[in-house]
Amino acid sequence: MQKEIKASHKGANIAALAAFVVVVGVIMLIATMNAPTRGGPQVMATIGTYLAEVKKTALPFLAIVGVAAVALGIVIARAVRRTWPNQRKRTELFTAYAFIAPYLIITLIFNVGVLLFSLWISFTSYNIFTSPVWVGLQNYIEAFKGFTDPTQIAFIQSLYNVFWYSLIVVPIQTALAILLAVLLNSPIRFRQFWRTIFYAPSVTSSVVITLIFIWMYLRAGYINYFLAQILGVAGISWSPISFLGDPRGLIELIVNAFGGTIPYAQWYLKGPSIAWMSIMFQNIYTTAPTFMIMFLAALQDISPTLSEAAAIDGANGWQRFIHITLPLLRPIILLVVVLGTIGTLQVFDQVYLATQGGPLGTSTTPVFLIYDTALGTTGPIAMGFASAMAFILAVIIFIFTFVQRRLLERGTELY
Repeated sequence: MQKEIKASHKGANIAALAAFVVVVGVIMLIATMNAPTRGGPQVMATIGTYLAEVKKTALPFLAIVGVAAVALGIVIARAVRRTWPNQRKRTELFTAYAFIAPYLIITLIFNVGVLLFSLWISFTSYNIFTSPVWVGLQNYIEAFKGFTDPTQIAFIQSLYNVFWYSLIVVPIQTALAILLAVLLNSPIRFRQFWRTIFYAPSVTSSVVITLIFIWMYLRAGYINYFLAQILGVAGISWSPISFLGDPRGLIELIVNAFGGTIPYAQWYLKGPSIAWMSIMFQNIYTTAPTFMIMFLAALQDISPTLSEAAAIDGANGWQRFIHITLPLLRPIILLVVVLGTIGTLQVFDQVYLATQGGPLGTSTTPVFLIYDTALGTTGPIAMGFASAMAFILAVIIFIFTFVQRRLLERGTELY
């Protein structure tokens, strides 16, 4: 009996050690594959030249990752050691990891490895073609210099832009999605046809939709043409607007209407520009139908007997919607608001295709700025600074999501 126990303990120790070696080895291999090195054909010519470059430029990075790998390896090894004596649990453990291994390997290489690489270079000055130089928090400090230096407002302005974007787009697209879902859930004629028509913009390529809207927003486009025709009936003259090239802000237009002006130095008081609001309208048009489907599925989950009972008690349609339907939709509303906020904070493709961040930076977004800085499309390549901005944006998204969940999630467990 004692021999069996000793053999079991010995097997558990060997398995734990093997698990530790595998975990540390895999993580270090992934870290080596994603190490911050110089690019170019000379470095990437052979495995030997690449490893020599890693040894020369990335040893601090590998040392930090190694410490984290050892800590994780110890945790995994202890878990394996506890599980090993129980054959059923051991079999379940191996079976589970065998099934998730393909996904796990891809995630570690292309997600976790790249994330570690990005985090490291965010503390360095790195342009791909030269060795990274440690600068500490300089990149993060530089991102917020716009508060004190008017010549470096790009990142601050991009955050300002997406703040307005989220503030306007998320409530409107959520309300519109609920409205469309309620409408298409009611017994109307050709209901399936209308569902298909309303959902079509969401399954159309974002590039195609953006190009269509670019043509519509031209001075000689359909929107200016229809506005001129409609207002002309009322005797009002309409001057064509370059919707995607007009930097005037919403608040600025209101102030100008009353004879006031807002100087350029106070750009943050002008509100979202006409160009930015044009992109907002496009986003609402293409995104609201996606959320409409979510609300439609949730509405079909609500028992009609609740509404019928309220109607018998004298509640009208609006009262039934406010006091029955809307509260039961709270979990989906939370999901839609969180997804909508994350999407608006990460908007990129419409900006890239339609405005390239212009006019005067009024449609620049953090993701577009990160792309532009990392690839050096309008200036020198600054991968370190771009990575720092990316992590700042990630923290902001996390804070927004956390606050929204705290405010909207209360009571959803009742439904």
